[in-house]
Amino acid sequence: MEINIEDNFSLLFDKNSNTAYKALQVLQKECEESDRVYCYMDKLADMIDNDNSYIRTRGLTLIAYNAKWDKDNKIDEIIDEYLKHIEDVKPITARQCIKLLPMIAKNKPELKCDIVASLQKADTSIYADSMQPLVYKDIQNSLAEIEKL
Repeated sequence: MEINIEDNFSLLFDKNSNTAYKALQVLQKECEESDRVYCYMDKLADMIDNDNSYIRTRGLTLIAYNAKWDKDNKIDEIIDEYLKHIEDVKPITARQCIKLLPMIAKNKPELKCDIVASLQKADTSIYADSMQPLVYKDIQNSLAEIEKL
């Protein structure tokens, strides 16, 4: 069954987080199978600057899922902006970003050094005491995963 990429993309901004999350899942699955979402890369790049952390997270996620289709090196152009989210104001967004980085490193080996350097210098002390160990552990896990690539 053909999914409507444009409709699902619009739903990423839905006020209802369940609706938006379902659209994200549909688009993630599509990214695994085809490059049909890749044409939205510029819009995804805009999403990672959104004031809403859920929208930022959705953008970060779909950018990572499109890394394997990135023939125009769009991720290379925005990698510095992307890596800033390792220290996102919202720890949940930071954690999601950190967990996605091995996927980018795998599909964009030329960015591996930048990714590793950013993970290594990340400052987890910016988060509440309860979140620091979780973010730190995510960073260690991602570094270990990237190391294996």
